[in-house]
Amino acid sequence: MLLLLGAFTVLPLVFPWLVARLGPRAFYAAAALPIAAFVQAALLTPAVMAGDIPFEAFDWIPPLGIELSMRMDTLSWLMALIVTGVGALVMIYCRWYFRATSEGLGQFSAVLLAFAGAMYGLVLTDDLVMLVMFWEVTSVLSYLLIGYYHRRAASRRAALQALLVTTLGGLVMLIGVVLLVVDAGTSSISTILAQAPTGHVVDAALVLLLVGALSKSAIFPFHFWLPGAMAAPTPVSAYLHAAAMVKAGIYLIARFAPVFAIAPTWRPIVIGLGVFTILLGGFQALRETDLKRILAFGTVSQLGLLAVVLGFGTRDAALAGLGLLLSHALFKSALFLVVGVIDRQLSTRDIGAISGVGRQAPVLATFSMIAVASMVGIIPTIGFVGKEGAIAALLHEALGGSPWGIVALAGVVLGSILTAAYGIRFIWGAFWTKRDAAGSRLPRTEWPDPPIGFLGAPVILAALTVVAGFAAPLLDAAFAPYADEAPLAAPGVTPPLHPAHLELWHGLEPALWISLGTIAVGALVFWLTARTTLTKRLLPFTAAEVYNAALRGIAQLSVLTTSLTQRGSLPVYVGTIFVVFVAAEGTALIAGGGWTVQVDAYQTPIQLFVAPIMIAAGLIAVRARKRYTGVVLVSVTGLGMVLLFATSGAPDLALTQILVETVTLVAFALVLRRIPARLGEHNASVRPVARALLGAGVGLTMAVVALVATGARTARPISDRWPELAYELGHGRNVVNVALVDLRGWDTMGELSVLIVAATGVASLVFVTHRADTLSDLTAPLPTTAVRARRPLVETSDGVKSRHEAPGVRRTAWLVGGPRVRPENRSIILEVIVRILFHSIIIVSLYLLFAGHNLPGGGFAGGLVAGMALVMRYIAGGRYELGAAAPTDAGRLLGAGMAIAIACAITPVFFGAAPLTSAFFDADLPIIGHIEFVTSTLFDVGVYLVVIGLVLDVLRSLGAEVDRQALEPRDSASSPQGVSR
Repeated sequence: MLLLLGAFTVLPLVFPWLVARLGPRAFYAAAALPIAAFVQAALLTPAVMAGDIPFEAFDWIPPLGIELSMRMDTLSWLMALIVTGVGALVMIYCRWYFRATSEGLGQFSAVLLAFAGAMYGLVLTDDLVMLVMFWEVTSVLSYLLIGYYHRRAASRRAALQALLVTTLGGLVMLIGVVLLVVDAGTSSISTILAQAPTGHVVDAALVLLLVGALSKSAIFPFHFWLPGAMAAPTPVSAYLHAAAMVKAGIYLIARFAPVFAIAPTWRPIVIGLGVFTILLGGFQALRETDLKRILAFGTVSQLGLLAVVLGFGTRDAALAGLGLLLSHALFKSALFLVVGVIDRQLSTRDIGAISGVGRQAPVLATFSMIAVASMVGIIPTIGFVGKEGAIAALLHEALGGSPWGIVALAGVVLGSILTAAYGIRFIWGAFWTKRDAAGSRLPRTEWPDPPIGFLGAPVILAALTVVAGFAAPLLDAAFAPYADEAPLAAPGVTPPLHPAHLELWHGLEPALWISLGTIAVGALVFWLTARTTLTKRLLPFTAAEVYNAALRGIAQLSVLTTSLTQRGSLPVYVGTIFVVFVAAEGTALIAGGGWTVQVDAYQTPIQLFVAPIMIAAGLIAVRARKRYTGVVLVSVTGLGMVLLFATSGAPDLALTQILVETVTLVAFALVLRRIPARLGEHNASVRPVARALLGAGVGLTMAVVALVATGARTARPISDRWPELAYELGHGRNVVNVALVDLRGWDTMGELSVLIVAATGVASLVFVTHRADTLSDLTAPLPTTAVRARRPLVETSDGVKSRHEAPGVRRTAWLVGGPRVRPENRSIILEVIVRILFHSIIIVSLYLLFAGHNLPGGGFAGGLVAGMALVMRYIAGGRYELGAAAPTDAGRLLGAGMAIAIACAITPVFFGAAPLTSAFFDADLPIIGHIEFVTSTLFDVGVYLVVIGLVLDVLRSLGAEVDRQALEPRDSASSPQGVSR
């Protein structure tokens, strides 16, 4: 099972490539994996029926007790068969549904197969936390599937609506999962059900779980997203909204009902909302004229029916509920696929535009009637078996005096009447010959015969409803282990003398007569409503209108909040942060009390020299009137920290600090070119006294926090053992570097992500029209190595050898971008220095990279040094020189670095180790001698590339792109050479 889940994760990645070569025929390959999963589940049937439950587990997060576990009991077995079996048929159907187009099918097939895998994991996992993860994955993938026709506004709105509703329910459910897991002490579903915890916390958790289940299965008040999702292609509707996604909530209800239905909050929610959904969906189905929307609201009604029967929580109801669950998956998938055939052949689903199709398509009409017969509950289909069993189970509860049994029975009976009515309406609308108001027959709609393969999936699914009906005794034996987990009757109701069984014929019992009566009354309802248009609402508003009103309210609240808090003033933002900091920390310091402050005059004499300079620079920076002057003065404090680090035994930190200060100063200098040179030129500083007081308060608060924190330690710090741990665990003597790439690698992974986001954000602000990084293309017109040859040595007439320019050969330039720099900005001395030092600096950066595990350096410091080399090339030769120095996209460096870091994180998992576990190799080589290598060095290479990519992205956005935006128009107007600076 875990192997199949892994295949569902990996194989979708190849389908965009496969569809590009095979077209829609690639869906045959997509169906192979669900078929394999279906066959495996079928082969495990004897073990499941015997109670020998297959179970596989892999420790995912051991400290939290979270496992990637797969457990196939009766309920999971049935759901796995439905998800994989129907999924395989739908994918085969897609080959014919999309036979006329291949646009977007690569992504569609990949997402559809991945969705099948997510559902497969959801119904089989035994870990509640993993169930939530699969739950949210299905929501995201369903968003992509529903929005397949992304050029249509209706599809985009429907996809977003489904995503918001189901994701909101999933987030609420997550809170319930946390409460239940904490209360039970385990995330194992089987263990929680075995413990059957009770209490107020459990009751609250169940309510939150039900919110997630009801939203996923489109139960009122979340029902409105499902009809809107009919904007999706019909195969999506047949799979997601009949057999898979909407069944997730029903599955969750069925999973917990046998144990938790006795909870005081369970039946009022499940039965009450379920019955209302039955009636609301059934009534609305009679109002619709679109075949697909008739089925959509019918699905809403039947999902309410499934929630009521499976959520009632008694043994006989659970048994009948599984029959209804199987029946609904078969007949509703078949009917949706039938609508897909009609839509593809006639280009319409409006029952008013279709007439006389049944005689022209007898096979399609016959099997559609079989599917509707199962939906209505007509013998010998599995729908009849499940419906009769449900009525019998609820009738016993109602006669036994159960109030919720009475409500459930009434809802099921009324819902069955409506089901019969809209089921007949569907057949009439799709295949019957219509008449006009005068009673004359409407012209026959011409029916082009579809390919035989197009009919395969709906015919098979409809036929299976009859096969399953005759196989009811076998299904009874298979479903009994699940049903036996539930109590025989609700509290206060006498248990039945004999447990119920799924059979095709129980005799002339009351449930049979009630079932037949619902069909007869339903036919009467259809006859009364066939030629009338129902316009009256059950409610004065619709749930969709409430949803849209809520979205408008959120948007208006966002605008109001933004207008109050986002004033466009940086001093206001920073001042607010500082005020909150002083107030929060000051309150904590005052309320804490009992301070123990340890203050030394100094640790090293250099502090007496550096500290006054840093303080003076800070005070002078406040009085600076030019921005660049202020930036330089602020950098003095950073450089002072370099001296403090260096003299305190932290050369690694000193190296990193000076590099960061240098790069930051360069970035500030690039930014300052586009803003006024003098402070307050456009917006003068206001309230200087208030600013001074706030600044003093922040400084004083931070000083007190530092004093209190340093004196609060009572135990020996773990940092005393870090040098020893760094060598024992990370096989390195540079504590800082080992901590970054080994002991605290996850923190570094997060920091790399932040760097990438920062680089992307800076670039997005500067690149106005597009993000394409084409700076290296500018190097095309620059002189090549051959052109930049030295002048030949020529002997003159007097015998003296000297160098002269050969015809057609340009003079040598120290940098290829140098001739493109404006003369007033060009410095030959700078070009010479950069030409001499660039490669040496790159070598130094590589040395710092590989030496950093034992000596000062590492990927971060090495990347900054390499970045400084690029800064030198840019300053000396402009944007053309930068393109020549780094002829690649900065995004590629960022992506490559992050990919290497991720690979280092996940590779150990395949060898049974924890993520980011490093391996150590050493060997004695001839000549070279003893060498040592730690795999965390590869992680450091990723850091190195990300830092270089960050610096390059800053240079190309704040430097080269700003140059282009400011100077290119003037260049093109003044000179054909187009110098850049």
